[in-house]
Amino acid sequence: MEIPDTLLGTVGNAELADTIFALLSAMLRHRPREMSMTSSSTLSALFTDGPMRVTALAARQGVTQPTMTTLVHSLERDGLVVRRADPADGRASLVKLTESGAELVRARRREYTEIAEGYVRMLADDDRRALADAVPAIRALESLMRGERS
Repeated sequence: MEIPDTLLGTVGNAELADTIFALLSAMLRHRPREMSMTSSSTLSALFTDGPMRVTALAARQGVTQPTMTTLVHSLERDGLVVRRADPADGRASLVKLTESGAELVRARRREYTEIAEGYVRMLADDDRRALADAVPAIRALESLMRGERS
């Protein structure tokens, strides 16, 4: 059910979406540069959702299967992922995060969290409270963007 912009007060749906996009863009400027965005996002997907086929990873990242295959080879070479036989289909393989890959994802998330926390601490108390009140809505939006139903 969509809430009409008039019920949102002074901020409409488009402005909310634009603000979220601007925040995400600003956060991405703080990301470590030693890895491509697609590599980082692929590792994060494997960390969150578990082993996947190359075709599923490619679709999720919005790249071609050959591009994802090349990326997986690179991540394998770096010891961040391994391929294992798919128990559901012996002809296919699953890409699985290694412990090194999982630790890299955890470390990057800690780093992002520390950066964001520093900025949150600079906000006025009322703004921090407003953000805290918005956490359930932000989590619901994230779930929707991941394709989950809330």
